[in-house]
Parts: sequence; structure tokens; C-alpha cells
Amino acid sequence: MRMFLMHKKSHKIEGLQICFMVVSAFVVGAILNFAQTNDFIFTSQIIFGTNFNTYLLTVLILFIIYLGIYGVVNRFFYTSAIYFVFFMIYAVADRLKVIYRSEPILPSDLLMLRNSRSLLSMLTPGLIIKVGLILIVLVGGFIFLEKKYGQKMLHFKTWVRLILIGLMAFSIGIFYTADNTDSMTYKILAASGYTNSDSNINRSANSNGPMLTFLGNMYVDVMDKPAGYSKAKMLQIVEKYQAEAKSINKHRDNNNLQDQTLIFVLSESFSDPTRVPNISLNQDPMSNIRNLKNNTTSGLMMSSGYGGSTANMEYMALTGLAMNQFSNSLQTPYTQVVNKQDGPINIANSFKTSAAIHPYHGNFYNRNSVYKSFGIKSFKNIDTTGDAALKYSKTLPGMDYISDESAYNDAVWQVNQVTGGQFINLVTMQNHMPYTNDYDNNQFTNTGTGVSDDNRKQVNNYAKGMSYTDTSTLSFLNQLDQIDKPITVVWYGDHLPGIYDGNNLYENNIVEHQTDYFIYSNKYARNHNYGTTKLTNATQVTDPNGFIPLALEQMNQKVTPYYALLTEIQQKVPAMAKSIDENSDGLYVDENSKEIFKKDLTAEQKNLIADYKLVQYDLTAGQNYSKKLINK
Repeated sequence: MRMFLMHKKSHKIEGLQICFMVVSAFVVGAILNFAQTNDFIFTSQIIFGTNFNTYLLTVLILFIIYLGIYGVVNRFFYTSAIYFVFFMIYAVADRLKVIYRSEPILPSDLLMLRNSRSLLSMLTPGLIIKVGLILIVLVGGFIFLEKKYGQKMLHFKTWVRLILIGLMAFSIGIFYTADNTDSMTYKILAASGYTNSDSNINRSANSNGPMLTFLGNMYVDVMDKPAGYSKAKMLQIVEKYQAEAKSINKHRDNNNLQDQTLIFVLSESFSDPTRVPNISLNQDPMSNIRNLKNNTTSGLMMSSGYGGSTANMEYMALTGLAMNQFSNSLQTPYTQVVNKQDGPINIANSFKTSAAIHPYHGNFYNRNSVYKSFGIKSFKNIDTTGDAALKYSKTLPGMDYISDESAYNDAVWQVNQVTGGQFINLVTMQNHMPYTNDYDNNQFTNTGTGVSDDNRKQVNNYAKGMSYTDTSTLSFLNQLDQIDKPITVVWYGDHLPGIYDGNNLYENNIVEHQTDYFIYSNKYARNHNYGTTKLTNATQVTDPNGFIPLALEQMNQKVTPYYALLTEIQQKVPAMAKSIDENSDGLYVDENSKEIFKKDLTAEQKNLIADYKLVQYDLTAGQNYSKKLINK
């Protein structure tokens, strides 16, 4: 041992340090697992029973990380401070993400660290204070110990430190090949009982532990290659949907989409709370929107998220591609797919002028880069300045986020800046979590077992925010009715808020993944054959990837072969979403909100899905054989 050290130390101190590090790795591993499950009995069964080998693998990696940090710092107590602070923050972050979004921390989340200040603003002050105090005590204690006993601890020679650092880098880096069945990493993980095939990433993390799940998702295959994929097959599909487009277009009058105005409005966390099982509100928070839904094209949207995944719903709406067809480990197309594409097909491609508005930070979910890749010409957010700045930025009294009224006013301003048509993508922020700020004069109360007493006030605050959205949305549409050019609005909520903690998400899988949507054409569009009042065919339950074909039908617009495919999918295939059921590669839901199992789909539906998967693979992970032809 002496040859590894800068100074001679007693074997007793050396032994105690190593023992402390090993025990710490076991403790931290258990804490991470508990943070993931929040169930002491289940965690005990996992780490000491069914998944003991994966727990040991986690402990080994944690120990190697401890050694690696020691190699960098070469001061035992400072190393320990960094180690425990990092994993405490990791455990808290993982717990919060599971609570609000039902998924663990993943590599794709690291981009969000650029917005650390904004992320902190979403936490309650009480939690920040508690965690902050613990960290201060922890760091202060280790600093004291280093100053008092630091010189008695192990100090390694430079070459040993480099080995420890290299070992840490290697132990983490080998997970880049975790999905390669021929790799040593895959074989080691498989031998330990680890599997990354779960379509439900949260259940996978419950079993494997959040850290192994994080490392196992460092490299992500965008999509499995469908059987029969080839250039010839893709050209055959293009010809098939060119013919389908001709058939559809015989019944469509308009071929001037770029001369119309199409607005996509993603209403943050908007979903009717009166539909949530075991909850009753004292009054309706969305009476205006409910009335709108009764009188225009509308229904329920199957969301692939709960409490989060806003950008994924936005991606599906803008591109027409489906989350459930990507690989199970792919979590965020905005950060894991779009950055690898050159000019991806999306609805903004169909317009000469396009704009995006989001009254929050522009680099959240990599939107700055994504919108450029999509060809969107301008993007207003709270970070833009000068002519590109938001024109309206008021918040509701006592609230932190820009109001929906202000967001709508920015959208109306943008509509009036262009003489002809344009595409506008508006993503609101008013009703984003947390829901701990109290509204003045909040008339809403709720009862029922669908929410715990701890969260009951949050549901009341959420309902009040919805009522403000309800009023401002009606005002927005009334303003559009006063404009003498054709305008169509696709309006949808992205997911439920993650506050209904009294219900079992798995037992209420469908209803707690359904939000509200409507498609509204303004008075000018309706009066000039550029928009209908109410479509009824296949509208009761749809998915975000169905919004483009629905909008084109609403606007009486002719379609390209790509949009002909999406039209066929939207009208003939049950709405689809990424399922939380680990035994499923997708959730299919019919017009009556009943699950349709894949084996029960008709031959026509299965063939359509096969075509859809081939096109999605070709455009995102394949050779783009169809790209130049399918959207013309």
C-alpha cells in the first residue's frame, strides 16, 4: 500500500477509510433506490431479494465513483463532501421527477441544467430551505473534519490518482454500449439481472435502481429498424400514398395552405379535473371551453406523459410522428432526434412565414435549436430582446409565470404582422407546476380520495388557473373572429398535472392520460370555405400526431402523400400513446376511450401502422429514402 501513497499512514486509518467508502456506497445505493420507489418494504425486497445482483452492481459503481472523485481531489473529507452532496441532490431530483412525471432522471435531462435557476423556481421554498440546510451542515461538517484530520488521511501519488480517475471514467463510459447485445457491458448487466427493455422506464428504474437506469440510457437507439425496410419499399410506400392523396384531394377544395393562418396552441397542463376519478369540484373551471368543445371540432387527446413531457406532445403535434414507435429508451425527441436531422418534415414546412412563441426560457428542451431545424423563422420567449422580445409579459397576481392572456395577446400581435398566411406555434406557461402559490379570492374547493390532503390546496389553485385560461381562451378566439382573413386554431392540453396522488396511475391509465383539445376556425374562414364548424368523424379520441390531418380536413385543404398517410392513421387507427404498461409497445385507445390490444387490430389497421413505422424510421433513423417525395 505504501507504494501508492504520498506519505506513510497507519494501516488502521487506511482500513477505516476504505470501509467507510464501501459502507457509504451501500447506503447511497439504498437511498437512491428508496428515492425512486418511496416504499421502504419494496426497496428492501428489491435490494436484498429479487434484484440483489443489480444492487451490488450499483454499489460497485458508486464505490468506483467515490474512488474517482478521491483521485481528482486527493482530500478524503472534501471528496466525501462532493460525493454525498452530489448524490443527495440526485436522490431529491429523482424523487421529485417521479412524483411529478412518473419517470426517473435520465441523460436527456442533463440539458435542463442550463436552466438550473428556472428549475429551482419550480420547487417550493420549504423544500429548497430544507435541502439547503442539510447541505450546509453536511459540507460544513466535512470541511471541519478535513481541517482537523485531513493530513492523517490517505493521499495518493499522481499516477495512482490518474488510474482511479480512469477507472471511474471507464466504469461509466462502458455503459455507452449497454444496448449492444454483443458487448461485454450488456452481458455483465444481463448476468446481474438488469434489463432495459421495459417500455415503462419508471418501473425499470424501480427494479434496476435509478442510477443503472440512467447509465443504461446514455446511448439511445432512435428506433428499431422495421422488417422489410429498403429503398424500394419506401418508394413503394410513397407511390401508395401519392395515390391516396389524389383520392382524398378529390373531395378537398383548397390548395393554398400557406395563404391561411394556422395556430397551434399547447396549453400547459390543461386537462379537465372533473374527469379525474374520485375528485369533485364545487364548480366548473372550464365552462367556456366546454361550450366551445360542444360546438366545434373537439374531443380528448391521448397524452404520452403525466405531469410532464410537454416537449414530446409538441413534437408529435408538429411532426405527426408517434412517441410509442420510437425505442423504449428514447425519452425526448427534441434533444435526442431533431439534433441529428437535416430539415425534418413538420407542419411549419408548409408555410413561407412561421413563428413560435413561448413565454419562458427559449433553451428549455432545446427549443432554440429545434425551431431553427424546423425552419420556424422567429421565436419569441422571455430571453429574446429588441424587436424579437415578447410584447406582453404580465403575470396573474401572486403568480410566477406569464399569463395565458399575455401569451394570447402576443399571438394576436403576430397574426396582425403578416398580410397573408403563416404558421404560429404557441406554448403557454401559466399553469405550469408548482401549484403552491395561492390565488386571491379562489372560489374552488375539491373533495374526494383522488388527491391527498397534502395536495388538496394545489388542486384548488390549479382549478383557479384553469378558470383564468378558460376566460382568456374565449377572448382570444373572439379577437380572431374580428380579423378578416382565414385563421384556424388547434388548441390542446399536453398532459395532466402531477398532483392527483390519491389515484393509482396504472389503474387509471387511460383517463389520467387524456387531455382536452378543440380545433376552431374563425368567422372569416367559416364564411369563405376555409374552415368548417365541426368535424365528427374520428374526433372523439385522437393523439397529438393526428392534429395535422385534422387541421387540414377542418381547413378543407388538399394533402401531400405524407399527410395522406397521417389522415389514414388518424381516421382508421385507434389513438396511440406511449404506454406505462411494461408489457406493451404502445397504448391504443378507441373512440369510447377503451383500450384496443394490438392483437385485436384489424388487418388494415396493422398494415397502416406498418407503413407508418417504416416512414417514421426512414425520416428519423433511416436513410431518408422517402423524404424528398413524400411531402410534395
